[in-house]
Amino acid sequence: MTGSSYAVDISKVVGGQRAEQHDEVAVEEPLEIRLAYSTPDGRATRSISITMRTPGDDAELAAGFLHSESIIGGHGDIAAIETCGPPAPDTGNHNVVRVELGADVDVDLGRLQRHFYTTSSCGVCGKTSLDALRVLGMESQTGNRVMFDRDTLTGIPGKLRAAQETFERTGGLHAAAAFDTAGDLVVTREDVGRHNAVDKVVGALLLEDRLPARNLGLMVSGRASFELMQKALVAGMPLLAAVSAPSSLAVQLAQEFDVTLVGFLRGNDFNIYAGAQRIGA
Repeated sequence: MTGSSYAVDISKVVGGQRAEQHDEVAVEEPLEIRLAYSTPDGRATRSISITMRTPGDDAELAAGFLHSESIIGGHGDIAAIETCGPPAPDTGNHNVVRVELGADVDVDLGRLQRHFYTTSSCGVCGKTSLDALRVLGMESQTGNRVMFDRDTLTGIPGKLRAAQETFERTGGLHAAAAFDTAGDLVVTREDVGRHNAVDKVVGALLLEDRLPARNLGLMVSGRASFELMQKALVAGMPLLAAVSAPSSLAVQLAQEFDVTLVGFLRGNDFNIYAGAQRIGA
């Protein structure tokens, strides 16, 4: 077993014939994110999230999650990130990560409760979702004149697929990548969850002090949901591209905050749902 894949014995049926063989599946394990921060009564530590993820890049995942939820504003808010707790049985993975914030960082954990709709199906309407982002003061990308050529954009999915090492072994992981206007992949991450893959990318950029990423696009496997569009918006990224369809709320969010949204990016074809001015000929 590696950190991201797990060997299993299977029975494979092809053309009505069954044969025994070895296979690999993507590892899925829980990660608890703990936050240590200052209060009027002294330092406090609180468990703020448990997410199912593929082990690896856990510090980036935690940092990206905290930034996407507007708990931290930048790398400077983080004093330290460490893995802790006993290794998980059979795998040896440490499934707890503790993020120590600086003594002067003001923490509003109520934001996590107000943003609960982003990771649940609790029936909160789209208007409420958009209003919450307005309250947080998310900045529109209007005025960001960065351009991505059509040929550059259509080349990204192939590069992302080529960079998916674990997907090639398992076929069971999503991927996300930040890319520049030259078509180079700046950061690529894999995970069983689309949102985790994006948090890992955002976390990597944050820990390198590269946020807001106003000159980078974000490519995701699968569909473009409201949650992924929100993460791109908070990271200051002017473009989100997906190999599949966007949701209605992702389109509305892109239109309101002038983020370029591309869907069905396959081969030489794609749809532009918002921000067409950033896609060159």
